[in-house]
Amino acid sequence: MNLINFDEGELPFEDLETIGLASRGQLLLNPGDLKALLSGRRTALLHLQNLEAKNIRIKAIDAKISLQRNEFGKTRLLIHPIYRKPATPDFLEDNEAHQLEKGEVASLLKVTTDQIGNKKDVLVEYDPETREFIVSDTEKILAPDMVNSEFLTAGQKENYRKGKEVEIADKTTLTYSGTDVHGIRSNRLALVASLLVDGGLSYMVYQGLNAAFGKEHNSPEAEELSPGYHAAIEDLEDQRPFDDNQHIRFGYNRGGR
Repeated sequence: MNLINFDEGELPFEDLETIGLASRGQLLLNPGDLKALLSGRRTALLHLQNLEAKNIRIKAIDAKISLQRNEFGKTRLLIHPIYRKPATPDFLEDNEAHQLEKGEVASLLKVTTDQIGNKKDVLVEYDPETREFIVSDTEKILAPDMVNSEFLTAGQKENYRKGKEVEIADKTTLTYSGTDVHGIRSNRLALVASLLVDGGLSYMVYQGLNAAFGKEHNSPEAEELSPGYHAAIEDLEDQRPFDDNQHIRFGYNRGGR
């Protein structure tokens, strides 16, 4: 899951206006893509116009976008176009890359080394929309502390960070996905994930979730909301006396893809 990592005031409006995603200070992004962007994830595939880089001008292109902070803390816009051929990470074997590209596996857990030689676990996924391998440092994947009012065990959180399916008592399953606009997939269309932040709970209500890799939502099970889900919603509602609701973070009802 992802908390809101960027404020709207940090958005590079000039860059967004240049590619046709903002006009006169107004964003032209749908709420789902905006939430993904502010949470540090990639948007869905967007139609961008008038891109310029190194004296090359591109009239129109389909791509995803994301945000990143540079070493000075300034927000920069990243554009992820559709590649003709994926650039395979050097730590992937040819057969492993083939498995990911063909959709035979959702992800692969690999051990690699950082710039100073320390070993680290990374989760490798393949985005067929942009033909790109997505590599996530498992230590930086934020696992929820609770889902539908049920605390996850240390083992469940570790499995989540490693891209494995996690099932809780109400039969809700969830899987981390660095390629999904929500950042999470489930057998349910909706769930409530919670994080312990500064001694309190921060809620993320996910709606319109996509099914797990290689699966489809099987109604009516996918639409079934457990007592734990309703309890989490009630806990969230109990916090509404705040002047604003910045402590509550909502996913967007996008629907399955």
